[in-house]
Amino acid sequence: MVLNISVHGVRVQFDLTSCISLLPESVPRRSSRGRIALESPATQEDKEKMSSSKAKMREKKMKNQPSSVQYSPSTTQNGGGAVVSGGGQLMERPKTPHQSAGWSRGHQRDGGSYAKEMPKCITAGAFARARAAEVSSMLKAVRKTTGSCHVFGALPKHMRRRAMSHNTKRLPRRLRDVAERMREKSLQAGSKKKEQAKNKSRKARRRHGNLLLEFNRRQRKNVWLETHIWHAKRFFMVKKWGYCLADKPTSKCYRPCYRALSSHCLLQDLSYYCCIELQGEENNLLASLSQLTSKETGPTFAAALSLSGQKQGSVVMYRAGCYPLQPLGPVTFLWRPQSQGSTLRQLWIWAHPTMKKDLLTELQTVCQCDEAVAPPIVPIEQKLPVTPEDKQIAGTKRKQTVKDISGPPAKKLLGDGTRSPTTPVSWKSNCTGTIINDLTMEMVRFRLIGPQSHTVLAETLEVATKYGESDKLKPSSLWWPEHCKEESKMVLHQEQADAYHLLKGILSAGELPPGTVLGLTVEDPRLTLPTKKLKALPSVQKAQEVDEEKSRELMLKGVPKHCCQSSLWDRSVRDNVTENRISEKELNHLRGELLVPGSRLSPAPPQSSVPVLLVHQPGKQLGHEMSSWGAGWDLLLPKGWGMAFWIPLVYRGVRTGGLNMSLKHSQNKGVPHFPHDYPDCTSGALFQDEQEAELLEKFRRRPPAKRTNYIKHGCLAPFRCPWQQLAEEWELILIEEGKKKDSQTTRGADEVIKEETTSLRDMTAAKPVSCVSVLRCRKSLRLLSGWCRPTTSKGQRLCRVEKVPQLDHPAMTSFLTAHGMSLVWVRLLMPSKGKPELHAIVCAPTAEDLQLLDKGPGSSGPQEPLHRDHFKSRRKGSTKTATSSLPSEKSEGQMSHLLTASEEPKPSSKASSGFTAGLWPDPLPSVTSHCSRVTLGWVTQGDFSLSVGCGEALGFVSVTGLLQTLSNQEMKHRGILLLRNPTSLHYRFVKVTIEV
Repeated sequence: MVLNISVHGVRVQFDLTSCISLLPESVPRRSSRGRIALESPATQEDKEKMSSSKAKMREKKMKNQPSSVQYSPSTTQNGGGAVVSGGGQLMERPKTPHQSAGWSRGHQRDGGSYAKEMPKCITAGAFARARAAEVSSMLKAVRKTTGSCHVFGALPKHMRRRAMSHNTKRLPRRLRDVAERMREKSLQAGSKKKEQAKNKSRKARRRHGNLLLEFNRRQRKNVWLETHIWHAKRFFMVKKWGYCLADKPTSKCYRPCYRALSSHCLLQDLSYYCCIELQGEENNLLASLSQLTSKETGPTFAAALSLSGQKQGSVVMYRAGCYPLQPLGPVTFLWRPQSQGSTLRQLWIWAHPTMKKDLLTELQTVCQCDEAVAPPIVPIEQKLPVTPEDKQIAGTKRKQTVKDISGPPAKKLLGDGTRSPTTPVSWKSNCTGTIINDLTMEMVRFRLIGPQSHTVLAETLEVATKYGESDKLKPSSLWWPEHCKEESKMVLHQEQADAYHLLKGILSAGELPPGTVLGLTVEDPRLTLPTKKLKALPSVQKAQEVDEEKSRELMLKGVPKHCCQSSLWDRSVRDNVTENRISEKELNHLRGELLVPGSRLSPAPPQSSVPVLLVHQPGKQLGHEMSSWGAGWDLLLPKGWGMAFWIPLVYRGVRTGGLNMSLKHSQNKGVPHFPHDYPDCTSGALFQDEQEAELLEKFRRRPPAKRTNYIKHGCLAPFRCPWQQLAEEWELILIEEGKKKDSQTTRGADEVIKEETTSLRDMTAAKPVSCVSVLRCRKSLRLLSGWCRPTTSKGQRLCRVEKVPQLDHPAMTSFLTAHGMSLVWVRLLMPSKGKPELHAIVCAPTAEDLQLLDKGPGSSGPQEPLHRDHFKSRRKGSTKTATSSLPSEKSEGQMSHLLTASEEPKPSSKASSGFTAGLWPDPLPSVTSHCSRVTLGWVTQGDFSLSVGCGEALGFVSVTGLLQTLSNQEMKHRGILLLRNPTSLHYRFVKVTIEV
């Protein structure tokens, strides 16, 4: 019997006798390219038996194959595999015993064979409809021989040529039309792509104008400093605080940078610091600023030497009327010397970018500057209409025409590129007349650190020469010729040049009074650029030429008051110098016209005179050792002149540093670094959260088997420091100790602290929250430093300090009444081996621990017993509790207070959801009594100190805990604490020092 079927215009002829015999179960065959082998679908039971890889291979093989169509059983069979009722309705056929066992190749498992019976009758229409899907799928698979949708895939492999892709005449005639349409479609898509992104070639991208446009576009989100491109080639760049800053150099130069700090000069770009200018009456300014500072922390804005403009000052600012709580952060300030007969003053405040927003808000509040001054409207250049000849043809390269050359060239972006032109930068008070100006990125600030920093400045900067007498009568648009016309200003310029000449006779920058300010006008240092790098060293001959009396007077009294004046204070002068700066192209053109190549330009161009300010930066002022270490100079310039001064300074042999060296510089000086070491500031808390997220992400990237189990090490918070919880727990300990002092006079202090902390754990939540603060009162710090019995770095001898009252109970009570919830900045030195790490734990030693010191100076400290991991069973999903015991019986006795029922963590949904193996989930248990030694604080900076020659750590401890520990120690052991790294169980002895 033969059946003819037409599907989609294709006539197919079937031999029903052979087709029907294959309907029940078709023996599967392998399929080759262009040939289809029908295969009966596997049952669900067989698919479960298949492995995942075999299932994937089978799905891939059967991807383009037609699916089998079977009829359901009925009274009339069509080949034994399906039955069709009279209406053609499909019904399921009951399975035979051997079919229920699963499908298998060849004969059945029970020895049976395939059904070979011929059906008695067949419904042709229903059978054809069922096979129409198979035929359509078969034809689709035959026509689509490859996975590509290109027209070349329809050809056999031996007829394909590479030239067909661009020459359609190589194709057969029947495929040329399709290929031509596809080519036109691809050309249209390519032309659209080129119109969206022009100048894709490297040659076009490297054009100067296009580079400037690209750099300006990339500065919309993060501000670039003027030395950004120079740093990007030599440093690892990080995006912080809205800037793109250099972090550390790509080369290994940590020790060379330290040697530069100690013996020569290190150069840094601090232009990212924000400058805020205040203008107004002196009394109004001082009255407003007094609300943001306190005299207890040191000299304020009203200090005599700072107010005269002779010295730069520094102070910690607070929110209005909130001292000692809610600090904003440290700032440096500089007063402009007062003009004769004028009561108006000008003040610059330099602050870190993270505290600029809060500082501006507080200044506007206390100065009553609510009215924003609208910025001047910059006229927008109108674009010329584009003519048809100027339009670029799609698919062709853009050529530079005369019209392009005559158009305005791309300008380098100076200042803050992320700021909108309509954003106000000035605010004025209608009541007091005070004006606040935001001068962020309006000036460049370089810092030179090291004893030879003034030698580098003396060789790089040369005082500007006077303008010619014959040219004074000519009007000029430049600021320096107009400045030279006034005789009084030229007299001042000569006195400043003489004071600058005296710096060459000083051997070290630390010999000058801290904060000295010198105003100066210098020539463009590119005019005196050496041909190769030379290391600037002090000259004995130049030192002998300097008058010794004047040099000694300069070292004792500093620069005279009138020499601190500078034209850099005037905005009009700064703008004039920036706009008229000589470009590198013009400067090279002038050099090319010299008679002798390499000689100096003489006379110097009038636009090469630049007003600058030299501000002395004091070195180490705290403690009794390494006085004036790390002193240097700050160089203030108008914007746009950054690279013009940076390259000449680098050619004098200085080392360059980034953010990492700023942190190391603060660590060697022993001072807190902002915002790392200001936990009570908003910026410090934000930095701690960012640091915790970064360290936690790094911890989770490690394989679970390679992570440190901080739970077993007894470290509750390895990536952050819970200062608030520490201060609250110590305050509760102090309150409870006062109540139970009479009943517990015979018991040990350590046992009392541990038991009280355990019993008062639930009281922390009920007590009202009080903010933690850092102790910055100089009088209290001096008293606390004397009680710590300060010694030299490695404890060889005692330091001479002022006589302080004895540390007894009344003195301690009165001190804690004023500063109970405070933290104190301490310096910890390891007399023996050991290297402190970040977030190391500072603990109080027991009486048995202090006896180990009598064995020798290099005696090792105690060991922390291994803790139990309470969350190990929960991670494995087991309902049983952990039954692992401690290492020894002695450890069980020492850790009995850690394994009580009150210490056992309770199951909570929060802990189970965001749980990380090896870390304690929130909320944390008691931080003071969690370990075998009572916790006093944590380390925020720790490393091996090259300046001291041993391990040095800086951090905070609780004032209450420190006084409790000092009062229970003997005089010979007073000030000895324990330090343990988060990844270690070994305690090290450290000597605590509070430097004031």
